[in-house]
Amino acid sequence: MEKLPANVGWLWLKEGFALFRKQPAEMSTLFLAYLFLMFAIGIVPLLGQVLPIILIPVFSMAFMQACVNVERGKKVYPNLLLTGFRRPAFVKLLQLGVLYLLAAVMAIAASALIDGGTFWQVMSGGQALDPDTVRDPRFSLAMLVAALAYTPAAMAFWYAAPLIMWQDMGVGKAAFYSFFAVKRNGRAFLVFGLAWILIGVLLPVIVSNLIGLLFGKATVVMLVLLPLSIVMTVVMYCSFYPTYTHIFGKPQQPAIGQQ
Repeated sequence: MEKLPANVGWLWLKEGFALFRKQPAEMSTLFLAYLFLMFAIGIVPLLGQVLPIILIPVFSMAFMQACVNVERGKKVYPNLLLTGFRRPAFVKLLQLGVLYLLAAVMAIAASALIDGGTFWQVMSGGQALDPDTVRDPRFSLAMLVAALAYTPAAMAFWYAAPLIMWQDMGVGKAAFYSFFAVKRNGRAFLVFGLAWILIGVLLPVIVSNLIGLLFGKATVVMLVLLPLSIVMTVVMYCSFYPTYTHIFGKPQQPAIGQQ
């Protein structure tokens, strides 16, 4: 497990964009298929609120495997969404998903100590996010507390799914290796995170202002920002793959999902 310099965080982002650029339509189609599937799962009574979270590790492997295919010159198809459903990894990925859910619940519950449960109500759909709530400093502090409480779990989950799928690790071992891999390369992850925050905030603002000046219509701005946000999200997903390969090496599994 290598310790990487801080500037590698920017390299991860560049490599993610390079992967997307090789098959932009195919990667975007995979993402849209994922969104449609999540929407369909979300309308299932009772389970619709928790299944999308529990299945995050399962579906995350679709995008990781898609990056493998792109890297090897193989086509990406929507059937890659089934990648994480392969046994024996599927059961362990589901177990990891349950841990995702528990960690999120505990982090949001911790925020209730700050704002009396307002953030919890908003996240669970029990309260609308109105302007007064957003302006409340306790609400902002509660969000920060929840984020800080979830950070150790996020570190443990970051590489857990690919380590389970590609290196046949158990859930506990994968979480352990993931946590210390992120901790060891904290500076690179800091650069990576800051780069995405800057791009995610500055780019939409610049584009929306330019479109607003040229056309002066909010509908035109939205028509431009929607596909831009999709592209940025897919590129971000693609950039997760080089964070894995730079530390754990390239997966040895054959490319799948070909037709």
